[in-house]
Amino acid sequence: MTLVQKETPRNLEDPGSPAEAETVADLLERLGGIPPERVLLRPPPGTATEEDILRYEGALRKRLCELVEGTLVEKAMGYRESILVVALSGFLREFVLPGNLGLVSGADGFVRLFSGLVRIPDVAFASWDRLPGRRVPEAPIPDLAPDLCVEVLSKSNTEREIVRKRREYFTAGVRLLWVIDPDDRTVAVHRGPDGASLLREADTLDGGEVLPGFQLELRKLFAELDRAQAPSGGAPPRA
Repeated sequence: MTLVQKETPRNLEDPGSPAEAETVADLLERLGGIPPERVLLRPPPGTATEEDILRYEGALRKRLCELVEGTLVEKAMGYRESILVVALSGFLREFVLPGNLGLVSGADGFVRLFSGLVRIPDVAFASWDRLPGRRVPEAPIPDLAPDLCVEVLSKSNTEREIVRKRREYFTAGVRLLWVIDPDDRTVAVHRGPDGASLLREADTLDGGEVLPGFQLELRKLFAELDRAQAPSGGAPPRA
């Protein structure tokens, strides 16, 4: 059973719409102060649809875009961030698979939180109870509010963009959000739209009520950023 609501709640929206923005600055401000290179102009802001998302995703020059109030916003992701995404996905999958608890998706897993709002968590876990028919969705953009969403911060993410995403996730029914900062090597753990617990590299991340028993020493996760090839015949360099 999915907790997704079909219509975007009005309290998630500021007055007006991207199509009504008088300047590019107005549009960028509305989307969370994101840099202009992440906003696609074809189709014009305010007129984009899910079909446009899939068209860019399948293009020769693949572009992963979220749909925010009729505007295509390119997903922010860098190489270092992708390393953490793959590592965390692996840790989660190792925990989820033995008990067949649900599905772990990665950084190109679209989810429709509300009508007209499509997001791409960097990593997500959805229990079988959240999945229609308790099966892997066949739709490329399923109606789905995962139990756990993870956002790995990139250089072009802004604080207000993440605040907006956090509000959207919890309104849709997400139960747990991890926001990972590769530069500070911290994880902000959100169990609701307000407040967070900040964990550092020496701390242990747990799955709370969403994934009881899951624990991950963050030093193991962030150690992925320190990996290097060992000198010939020698031991690997210490992190």
